[in-house]
Amino acid sequence: MQQWIFLAVAIVCEVIGTTALKASDGFSRLGPSLAVAGGYAAAFYFLSLTLRTMPVGVAYAIWSGVGVALITLIAWRYFGQALDLPAILGLLLIVAGVVVLNVFSRTVSQS
Repeated sequence: MQQWIFLAVAIVCEVIGTTALKASDGFSRLGPSLAVAGGYAAAFYFLSLTLRTMPVGVAYAIWSGVGVALITLIAWRYFGQALDLPAILGLLLIVAGVVVLNVFSRTVSQS
């Protein structure tokens, strides 16, 4: 169970870092630039803790898939990014893939 908490924290930190990357305006703003560095450092640290007990392929698939979906939703909500039908379908496929990994694959519980 602890690896799932570490993975969730890694995902949230990565999303914070990526959102701050947009706000950093090419690293020309100090606050968001520091948030990028801190967010990514924390994300990789917690991802490394996750990898102690979870296979790297599964952890990375979940980390990147959920991260992409969350970043896209944040970009839509706060940065005005338009989402057309193919984008929405693609996001749903990503989420479906994460669900399939977690619900149906025995690989997730192997280390």
